Amino acid sequence: MSSAARTTRNLVLTGLTASALVLAGCGPGESGGQAAGEITALDYYADQQGSKAWQQVLDTCAAETGIKINRQTVPTDQMLPKILKDASSRTLPDLLFADNPSLQQIAATGALTPLTDYGISTDGYYPGIVKAGTYQDKVYGLAPGVNGLALIYNKDLVQQNGIEPPQTWEQLKAAAAALTKDGKYGLAFSALATEEGTWQFLPFFWSNGADLAQLDSPQAVEAMRFVSDLVTSGSASKSVLNWNQNDVADQFVTGNAAMMINGSWNLARLDETAGLNYGVVPIPTPRPGVAPAVALGGEVGAIPATGADRQQAAAKVLSCILSEPNMVAWDKAHAYVPSKVEVAKKFGQENPAMQPFVTEVETARSRTAELGERYSTVSQALGAALQSVLAGQQSPEDALRAAQERAGRP
Repeated sequence: MSSAARTTRNLVLTGLTASALVLAGCGPGESGGQAAGEITALDYYADQQGSKAWQQVLDTCAAETGIKINRQTVPTDQMLPKILKDASSRTLPDLLFADNPSLQQIAATGALTPLTDYGISTDGYYPGIVKAGTYQDKVYGLAPGVNGLALIYNKDLVQQNGIEPPQTWEQLKAAAAALTKDGKYGLAFSALATEEGTWQFLPFFWSNGADLAQLDSPQAVEAMRFVSDLVTSGSASKSVLNWNQNDVADQFVTGNAAMMINGSWNLARLDETAGLNYGVVPIPTPRPGVAPAVALGGEVGAIPATGADRQQAAAKVLSCILSEPNMVAWDKAHAYVPSKVEVAKKFGQENPAMQPFVTEVETARSRTAELGERYSTVSQALGAALQSVLAGQQSPEDALRAAQERAGRP
């Protein structure tokens, strides 16, 4: 979170202390349950594919509920500052779809209402997804789908070199080395000093038994060293320090990298690339039999306190979005995994390229489950440590020790 966002949040927390009773007065139980005929909804789906897919879902639910939905869209980096600012002035929209790690921070302002107030059930959802929308034991957000990371590989290059898709760290290390030749790299990933870099490192961190409450543990150091060795050995480019996930996909589709760590949202782009024969497997883990622990990505729907009639209308729209047909339509269009276990299983069977992502959701984790609002501070410290190590400025031990000091003790 930027310094500007931190400043805004501090103002929100103090400002809402005085206005909490006013917000509480707009609770859903104060009217006879009448729903407004019109609501506003906020999201950050600015890319063409995501925006179009989301608009189709909103149009469907507007038709099904009879409620007009006035959609607002802002860039991703402006979403949280806008929400916190609007919370302080009590001008929030009626329905939010925000990045799931920000849910705790938003809920801490007191501006959201529990979804159980509207009879929205969490039955059938993956536990990790419910945790991602929970603050102080109350569910404030639910997602129609989630995304995650996996290992995507060039099938032709892997087969030509007699390599099996890697399942363990040692296999990944060996495969990346064997595929690094002729000016091409074996593996590409993002290691930016931002949430994007932390997000890509967390599967290695968590799968090795490390804990966000103790960034400098032996397990964390081992995970950091493994990723660092991929770069220092030449199997991955030092440019990973500057690549975002779109840049990583560029390297893969142009043939400059034989494998990449990336998300399900890139599959449509890969399908559109002529002559590209790719495969997907879960992210390799330290040892055989260890399940990958990836971070849950995606957005949760939440209902701010804007007035009982508008809240009831927003709840009807959210319930529509979370219904199985609309859940599947959104996930198929945007390459997300359905949030309900049985729906996801069927989805994976019908969409083979998505099956590894479905498999990973079973053991995926909410980024805020361990630390709540403190996650953003810890994430920044961990991302900075990753950059420092990959740039050769610090050892994994020193960088993670500094990260733990920067993040502070729980």
